[in-house]
Amino acid sequence: MKKKVLVLYYSQSGQLKRVLDRLTEPIQLDDNVEITYCKIQLEQDFLFPWNKEDFFNVFPESFRQIAQPVIAPVDEILNTKYDLIILGYQVWYLSPSIPINSFLKSEYAQHIFANTPVVTVSGSRNMWVMAQEKMKKLLKDVNGQLVGNIALVDRHINLVSVITIVDWMFSGKQRRVWGFLPKPGISNEEIMNSNRFGTVIKNYLFKENYQGMQTELVNIGAVEVRHFLVSMDKKANRIFKVWSALIYKSKNRKTLLKIFNYYLFIAIWLISPIVHMIHLLLYPLKYWKIKKDEKYFQGID
Repeated sequence: MKKKVLVLYYSQSGQLKRVLDRLTEPIQLDDNVEITYCKIQLEQDFLFPWNKEDFFNVFPESFRQIAQPVIAPVDEILNTKYDLIILGYQVWYLSPSIPINSFLKSEYAQHIFANTPVVTVSGSRNMWVMAQEKMKKLLKDVNGQLVGNIALVDRHINLVSVITIVDWMFSGKQRRVWGFLPKPGISNEEIMNSNRFGTVIKNYLFKENYQGMQTELVNIGAVEVRHFLVSMDKKANRIFKVWSALIYKSKNRKTLLKIFNYYLFIAIWLISPIVHMIHLLLYPLKYWKIKKDEKYFQGID
């Protein structure tokens, strides 16, 4: 009997779809596997490229994980019991994107994910760990069984990737800013090599026991944990919680979003370099905690 795999995803620029296509190649080539793709769709979608006003306007709902109405998957998907779900998601404002969050809070997810193994595949600029923590809760709420995680990122220097990713989001063009900065996003080489993850996943799919799979995935580069970014992610989540509460449903939403925009600029270009220097100075004193955190975030517990 064929194994049934569902690839459920949301991708704006198409980069994450490229990752998933390459990752699933070893699975698709196996005649004993039937693989189905399903792109999550909202009743009111988000356009790409973004304009600046729309980009900042989704901040409160993104961070607070406010669900939006979703379009139902086709009946064939709703009526099929899958052996594995590969869930591809983007990170918006340190949280799973609104389309992904909305789907996982829908009645359809309750049906599709129940008692089903799930491998999450995220594509982000560089901060993803707290979004994955939120994803764990979302999956638990629909009785999904997280068995693996792959986190692919833009590996360039933090402040460089800020410039290049923002240019991509607002122009829609994955280009070299000013002619010399690196192209934004997950590198083409890393996308092409992501089929190695698919080979591991396929092997465990037929074992019907996923114990040990995440360790194998980590050993071949599925998850990189940069502790400075983990620290920034945690701090930013605490600050975003305050900002999102102030802005959400406020009568002065537009004004507050503009102030938030200025705050982000200051935080990225002035505060984060200082925090990074402090982190480097304290690294020897926090070495064992850093290693403990690294092991935890590489895992799926």
